[in-house]
Amino acid sequence: MRGIPAKDSARAMTKADYEALAQFRYQLRRFLRFSEEVSQAHGVTPLQYQLLLQIKGFPGRDWASVTELAERLQSKHHGVVALISRCESQGLVQRRASASDLRQVEVRLTPSGARCVGALASVHRDELESFQGLLAMPGPALGGLVRKA
Repeated sequence: MRGIPAKDSARAMTKADYEALAQFRYQLRRFLRFSEEVSQAHGVTPLQYQLLLQIKGFPGRDWASVTELAERLQSKHHGVVALISRCESQGLVQRRASASDLRQVEVRLTPSGARCVGALASVHRDELESFQGLLAMPGPALGGLVRKA
């Protein structure tokens, strides 16, 4: 396929492998669609929710840099800057120059942003718990796939 490097596999894909991967992608898509709908019902886009979640869930501190957020969201730096600007205009985040490195911008949640992500994360956690046992996760066991029972 164009743009995707071919990878030699130690074994051929079986019908069960395809079924497990298809089931995993189906359940993943169901969760993502749920996330889209619940985020919009709370007045934010799914990407805005992801930004808020990455700030709140950033390891070891209560803020993240633009570069870190771009990595966590797997997005381009300029796109994340625009996303932050939209969230800032909604009063969900604020930017401030780092006290330790003036070249770095810290992105922090506002109280409104913290309430929003708290409500959404709780609903997402509950939905994920309802998926328990339904997801087939790719992994090294069982011929490359691990099924949750």
